[in-house]
Amino acid sequence: MTFLDKLKSQILIGDGAMGTLLYSFGKDSCLEELNFSHPEKIQEIHKAYIEAGADVIQTNTYAANYLKLQRYGLEDSVKAINSAAVQNAKLAAQENAYVLGTIGGNRGIKPSTLSIEELKRSFREQLYCLLLEGVDGILLETFYDFEELETVLTIARKETKLPIIAQVSLHEPGILQDQTPINEAFTRLENIGADVIGLNCRLGPHHMLKTLEQIELPKHAYLSAYPNASLPAYTDGKFHYEGDADYFKKSAQSFRQEGVHLLGGCCGTTPAHIQAFAAELKNSVPVTEKVVKLESKKIIIEHRTAKRDLVPLEEIVKERPSIIVELDTPRKLDTSKFFEGAKALKEAGIDAITMADNSLAQVRISNESLGYLVKQELGMRPLIHIACRDRNIIGLQSHLMGLHTLGMHDVLAITGDPARVGDFPGASSVYDVSSFELIQMIKQLNEGLSFSGKDLGQKTAFSIAGAFNPNVRSVEKAVKRLEKKIEYGADYFISQPVFSEEKLIEVYEHTKHLNAPIYIGLMPLTGSRNAEFLHNEVPGIKISQSIRDRMAALNDQPLQAAREGIEITKSLIDTALDLFNGIYLITPFLRYELTTELAIYARQRASQIRGNSYVESSI
Repeated sequence: MTFLDKLKSQILIGDGAMGTLLYSFGKDSCLEELNFSHPEKIQEIHKAYIEAGADVIQTNTYAANYLKLQRYGLEDSVKAINSAAVQNAKLAAQENAYVLGTIGGNRGIKPSTLSIEELKRSFREQLYCLLLEGVDGILLETFYDFEELETVLTIARKETKLPIIAQVSLHEPGILQDQTPINEAFTRLENIGADVIGLNCRLGPHHMLKTLEQIELPKHAYLSAYPNASLPAYTDGKFHYEGDADYFKKSAQSFRQEGVHLLGGCCGTTPAHIQAFAAELKNSVPVTEKVVKLESKKIIIEHRTAKRDLVPLEEIVKERPSIIVELDTPRKLDTSKFFEGAKALKEAGIDAITMADNSLAQVRISNESLGYLVKQELGMRPLIHIACRDRNIIGLQSHLMGLHTLGMHDVLAITGDPARVGDFPGASSVYDVSSFELIQMIKQLNEGLSFSGKDLGQKTAFSIAGAFNPNVRSVEKAVKRLEKKIEYGADYFISQPVFSEEKLIEVYEHTKHLNAPIYIGLMPLTGSRNAEFLHNEVPGIKISQSIRDRMAALNDQPLQAAREGIEITKSLIDTALDLFNGIYLITPFLRYELTTELAIYARQRASQIRGNSYVESSI
């Protein structure tokens, strides 16, 4: 009897986790490589699941594709690994179980990291390897990104008439991370040609059943479910699951009542969990009718956007010249000089005070805390830099929700300097996302959706700046990055400091076609050593030889050198204001008197160029 014929008339028991039982080989080892280095171990696990009652086993090929094998330098072993995996499964199964060729999802919460074309190429290669070895069907599992699943399912359906199981993974019960309701998702998968549609991973029996309660019985396909044993715990550097087999046994009949035809286990499950399912359901007849308790409907976000108390900077700088100043938060707990500088800059009439996020990976007082105090006590607009380096996705969303709650809506999304350049070179650089993805995710918050697609109950009102480094060999390539950031949702840009009129003109010529305005970065030099350090050691900053020579000529005259730095920057302001509306002054070493003087000068020059209306509107 064929797999689908049997599935129609009785509930089939799938196997459980493979990786959980192979974890002893090390968390950083390639578990798929074990297909040919330790075939006896893989076969032993397959046999254990069959002896426990599994009617269906899956090949040890979840991550056996080009994209994931690259991590181990095994990208050229895709065929060898997949072929060995199928052979191991067949040797174990004999005539006692069906063998499904497993292909796992690649995209997670950061879909933009892999293009659809990359996914197609990698998928086709693995699919053909599995089909050539004669599997009984294809299992597509652990797909968080629905676009990826629809894409690969379409390819698989065109390439084979074998049964295809398509399973999604959910962050939240009942809805995908792109806000697609589960019933709609399943209908689309069935229409593409999936023979079995279901859920696996992430959720244990409790939340998976809550989702299944919302799912209507498919018209032609069958339902599947592969729950995790429990939520994972993390102890002594290892993940482990604590759900027991008896709990699975108690939930088995509930899965049957929700219309499941194929029931197995995912992360944390063992042969004991599968034996528990089999003891209750093996050879049982599936239900043909069910009552859907909760109608799954498309969520429409109708919450109002949070009110802003200030006009967004990108709108200001489009209308008139605008000056913002970076003032680093202190590296020590004494904040007196910082607030002296903030007050002086407020009196100078700047539009916003920007605060870096531990730039150069040097630990400073949280810009969120001082930003709030600047806003509350001085009535100034804080512009908060957010680096991807220090926070994972959980921390980034929490941080942004906190900024929103505190009424700070102006942010600059940056990747951040690597941890090894700063105070703690042994610290980890997180980089869950890049600045591109962070911009996209903040934009999603502005739609009232969390990073995982969950309804936040309110739209945020962030104005998002992107970073721009013009100090590169090819400004044209740098501008391509700006165009990409605009596609991801950047509203305007803030540049690294520029130190020549020629560079300002070059930047203008390459960016004048952009709709997003630019705050051009300018930074007064304090001396020759400062100039040489910035030029030679700080990423993203280059200073012309002529300016470095001017500073070197005053190497023994610190006051005159600082004065020269001021005059150089004033000359750059003159040129910049002819080309750009936005001026971004960077304060060196908390020497706020330098940027205060430059801010006043910039306002005066802007009023001369554009009229007195600028001065009046800035105060």
